[in-house]
Amino acid sequence: MTIIANSKDAMIQAKTRMEKAVEDFRKELAGVRTGRANVSLLDHVRVDYHGTPMPLNQLGNLSVPDPTVIVISPWDPGALPLIDKAIRTSDLGLNPSNDGKVVRVPIPTLTEDRRKDLVKHLHKVLENHRTAVRNIRRDIKEAVEKLEKEKKISEDEKKRSLEELEKVTHSETKKIEDLSAAKEKEILELK
Repeated sequence: MTIIANSKDAMIQAKTRMEKAVEDFRKELAGVRTGRANVSLLDHVRVDYHGTPMPLNQLGNLSVPDPTVIVISPWDPGALPLIDKAIRTSDLGLNPSNDGKVVRVPIPTLTEDRRKDLVKHLHKVLENHRTAVRNIRRDIKEAVEKLEKEKKISEDEKKRSLEELEKVTHSETKKIEDLSAAKEKEILELK
């Protein structure tokens, strides 16, 4: 954590850290399945290639020829069984097929129960990120109060800073909640 010398530094740090939490939430949402093929579903899959865990997108081209299939065309045909195995052993519940040239990953339609499980998972992730934003607010609030106690800022400046901190916190929390609502709608939408 960087040193906070004044209330302006505190607000800059609060905004930066909260925006990182929102961006992290956005990335986490990209990995949640919605029944529609999307290469970002495989972002977290690592392939043990020559003893090194590598991201799938570094081993070949990923494409979505239609909304129900992801196709992986590896640059090294020897990586096909490794890619197949990595996808099977991931917790995504996908069943790839390998024809010797490419790996096809059919994206099954989601059952009602699976949709509900995904929404529960989504709510858990949402709450974790809300908590992260609240923790950032707490840290910055303590830093601002410490500045006032050390007489580096006035009581009025402390009050203004804390009001601005609340506005930033509310704004970033709303972004997270809006992203979550959109993803939940996408998950529950029947194709």
